[in-house]
Amino acid sequence: MSWLVAEDPKPGDPRSCDALETVIVPRARDLGGFEVRRALPSARRQMVGPFIFFDQMGPAQFLAGEGIDVRPHPHIGLSTVTWLFDGQIHHRDSLGSSVPIEPGELNWMTAGRGIVHSERTAPDERANSGNLFGIQSWVALPSHREEIAPDFTHYSAGELPVVEDSGKSVRLIAGSLYGQMSPVVTQSELFYAEALLEAGAAIPLPADHEDRAVYIAEGEIEITGDRFGAGQFLVFKPGDRIAIKAVSGCRLMLLGGEPMDGPRHIWWNFVSSSRERIEQAKADWKQGRFDTVPGDEEEFIPLPEM
Repeated sequence: MSWLVAEDPKPGDPRSCDALETVIVPRARDLGGFEVRRALPSARRQMVGPFIFFDQMGPAQFLAGEGIDVRPHPHIGLSTVTWLFDGQIHHRDSLGSSVPIEPGELNWMTAGRGIVHSERTAPDERANSGNLFGIQSWVALPSHREEIAPDFTHYSAGELPVVEDSGKSVRLIAGSLYGQMSPVVTQSELFYAEALLEAGAAIPLPADHEDRAVYIAEGEIEITGDRFGAGQFLVFKPGDRIAIKAVSGCRLMLLGGEPMDGPRHIWWNFVSSSRERIEQAKADWKQGRFDTVPGDEEEFIPLPEM
């Protein structure tokens, strides 16, 4: 355990009292009994560090026989990061991976030059009523790593470090934070963590990286006297001292990293530093040149007509 001191900002200190750059309220989209709230990309901010896509999935409750069915679809130029608070998703991909993910576990899929995957509720889970609540984010790859070989790695809950103290617990998903280092392999400098705070507990948000953000999945927090509630995505200025205090019991996602090496183009499920590369990916998917997903070959999501 290695907490940094979480002192309240001092009155009159502009570096600590004006730390907030912007507040993003995610756009909600109903996918048919299942709501997704998207914080990134937004009109205010495309990326925070390498994070270019940030979705809250649910919370949703499914009756027996119901679930999610995200049919096979392609990605290039990014890593998808799936993190659940509740429920289960079965992941399959064109590398032959077939893995269920549950709360506290991590799926890190690097598309690189191209991968196809599906996400569904497994038959045994679908037979009963159930819940689903979590975060799926995309991490853009550095330009010189955009065409690396695709990869998928599942990490169990026991592999990810946990930092605990009175009234607070942080599970480090990726990168380094509070003196701990995650075993997750990343292609750029970043940090990503889930924090659970009891009412009155406080944690600092270190200034080690230029880009930093906090997403409030549940509860309410206070920063320099201002309160923020669930569903808000807070982006902070570089270098400022920040203390996050829980007004009520809360669940937070802490994320950030170094700015990317230039802007990214994003179209559907494709991310790239090159428009031409995205056009190629569109043609490849339309012409059936991506690999299929073993065990899930019957369906796919067609290329959108945009």
